Amino acid sequence: MTSATTIHTSGTETAVRPVTVVIVDDHTMVRGGLRSILEDVEGIKVVGEAENGRDAIEMAAKYAPDILLLDVAMPGLNGVEAARKIRSADPKIKIIAVSMHSDERYVAGILDAGGRGYLLKTCDAAELIRAIHSVMRGKIYVTADLTHVLVNRMHGDASSSGASRFDTLTPREREVLQLIAEGFTSKEIGEKLGAAMKTVETHRTNLIRKLDIHSIAELTKYAIREGLSGLAE
Repeated sequence: MTSATTIHTSGTETAVRPVTVVIVDDHTMVRGGLRSILEDVEGIKVVGEAENGRDAIEMAAKYAPDILLLDVAMPGLNGVEAARKIRSADPKIKIIAVSMHSDERYVAGILDAGGRGYLLKTCDAAELIRAIHSVMRGKIYVTADLTHVLVNRMHGDASSSGASRFDTLTPREREVLQLIAEGFTSKEIGEKLGAAMKTVETHRTNLIRKLDIHSIAELTKYAIREGLSGLAE
């Protein structure tokens, strides 16, 4: 079975278009491993790679892939926030997270951001391919060890969907929080985000107020705990 898409033409022949994939991970060996697996699969074509969330957004806009395989914990911009931005710009792109993290918050975060699948990096090639097939058929695929997250979401479990201080943060505040946790100054954050330093300071003030956290060390711990920072890996 392949994932290729059949394109009907005006004549009697049909053209088969391969499923296009972009791979995003901050580890070169992981990207290479995923590419090696997929290049041997008929009907799947890897069209690009990226090493962080911001590059992922650019690659998604450039190639508009059918599938985007996305790491969750990456420096600069984590996978959850990247997924949210990518899906907002192009809802047709189907995102599957491939992560070392099995914590429910990561899984729920990706699904809430519009992701269609979640795999652990310990999965084998067969499961990776199975997940792509499933998602291309319009289904959600979560590795068996984490299906309880889907059950909790279906039943409205407070542990996976309840309101929290984190939920009050805007997407931009989450970006600033991650960059603060990764050691960037307000000036450096402004340069990365294309924002004035005064604007960054306002976001910093809002973070302190909303989270009731008053030190960089505690902000860093909080960012890691919520799965925002690539420092978690």
